[in-house]
Amino acid sequence: MRALAWDPERAAHEPVLLEEMNVRLAGMKAEERVSWALERLPGAHALSSSFGAQAAVSLHLVSSAAPEIPVSLVDTGYLFPETYRFVDELVLRLGLNLKVYQPPVSPAWLEARHGRLWEQGLDGIERYNDLRKSEPMQRALGELGVASWSAGVRRDQARSRNTIQPLEFRRGRWKAHPIFDWTDRQVFQYLRRHSLPYHPLWHQGYVSIGDWHTTRTLAEAGDPAATRFFGLKRECGLHGLEG
Repeated sequence: MRALAWDPERAAHEPVLLEEMNVRLAGMKAEERVSWALERLPGAHALSSSFGAQAAVSLHLVSSAAPEIPVSLVDTGYLFPETYRFVDELVLRLGLNLKVYQPPVSPAWLEARHGRLWEQGLDGIERYNDLRKSEPMQRALGELGVASWSAGVRRDQARSRNTIQPLEFRRGRWKAHPIFDWTDRQVFQYLRRHSLPYHPLWHQGYVSIGDWHTTRTLAEAGDPAATRFFGLKRECGLHGLEG
């Protein structure tokens, strides 16, 4: 197979070049995709994580190849106590270069201004996600000078993610998804092989874990797609998967 010349500046404006590269990346192992992204994508790199149910996979995978890579976490102020403890555990265990970004106002101040936005239907949830998640993430990418970042999202996680590509160009930045095509079984095997933990709430029936007020167990929701945001939506906007 011929070597594929890669010019990120051209590929950002010529979809056919990105499509060709994605075909090549799809044929690589996850570790090879990580190495390729770190070597071939431009500018400063970062890894984003919500420290969710299976987050230890991407955290271990990427930090093993780049121990000093910044790991950005958006702390909404409404994470589960178990999530905060999980963050502490993985930072210590993996030696992560954690960068925490928070909204400019406290949860109490948010509620004084707007009430409980997550109880105000889809419009309220959208507003909440903009204020508590998207704004801190965009600030993180800007302050860290990120031109290329990686995330652990997978097609297998939700219907809204079934068109994810290994490499995308969004909002002026490159975004890599090294485990985009992994199944739950592959995730389980990787965690077991490296003696890594699931999020502690996974064992209590939570298959997708975000803020405490908009996350339900699979048994409560009845459908994986309804375990977040009362089934009104699936994505919080952090990964640019909704337009």
